[in-house]
Amino acid sequence: MNTAVKIAGVEFKNPIITASGTFGFGQEYDRFYDISVLGGICTKGVTKEPRKGNASPRIAETPSGMLNSVGLQNPGVDTFVKDDMPFLERKDIVTIVNIAGSCEDDYVYVAEKVNETQAQMVEMNISCPNVKAGGMAFGIYPESVRKITERVKKVCKKPLIVKLSPNVADIAVNALAAQDGGADAVSLINTVTGMAIDRFSRKPVLANVTGGLSGPCVKPIALRMVSEVYRKVRIPIIGLGGIMSAADAIEFMIAGATAVQVGSANIFDPMAAFNIVNELTKEMKYCKISDVNDIIGSLILP
Repeated sequence: MNTAVKIAGVEFKNPIITASGTFGFGQEYDRFYDISVLGGICTKGVTKEPRKGNASPRIAETPSGMLNSVGLQNPGVDTFVKDDMPFLERKDIVTIVNIAGSCEDDYVYVAEKVNETQAQMVEMNISCPNVKAGGMAFGIYPESVRKITERVKKVCKKPLIVKLSPNVADIAVNALAAQDGGADAVSLINTVTGMAIDRFSRKPVLANVTGGLSGPCVKPIALRMVSEVYRKVRIPIIGLGGIMSAADAIEFMIAGATAVQVGSANIFDPMAAFNIVNELTKEMKYCKISDVNDIIGSLILP
């Protein structure tokens, strides 16, 4: 059975990638299993300067999912390149560096720093607030999606993935804007904005009031959006949102994803991505699939 897939010229041994923000930089999980069995790792978001993140509490469990408001805590790109990237460069795994920023110049700076590494791809988180636009996220409007993609693509020497927010009017339009800006692929969905309330104190559970909802509860939303985007763009899609099993991964590929990212499942179970890789060929056999590439976008609509 063939599990290898290719995105923007980069070959993955299998379509299972860990999602940004749920797997650190890989070293902690490598204590549980050799992460080289995975198709790829998408690192925690990296910014120009170190970030301490938001105040606690910043994680809240919800029915069939979780809210997080971690706030992009990370050591900064210079420390990442010096201390964390060497470990990933020694592993037989596709490394995707997730980058973030508060203005366009931040993204450009981080992308140029990542150019110096052996990372194979860059994923751009455009759900960050743009401080020069009154705090509006880069990924809200198609024009800002196209503009930031175009700017970063000019300096990024590696294939560029644009990670799309679901908190928009039409995610397919924003995917087209990313494609027009030069994106080599898109990943979707990022978290859905949500809230949790403590009924006794009558206060929000999270210190930041709202957070990003992820986990199995968002899977139907993510599947629908992947399907919509697949019918609009020519570039590959990486699907994510509530993937807990190999069966989930196959459903995302049928909807149009070339590969998938496993996120919250890693927090619930540190062996989750490893287990999904091991389950994949069994699930393929059960579904009579000999090559995962044959099912990409094979959804039969009424």
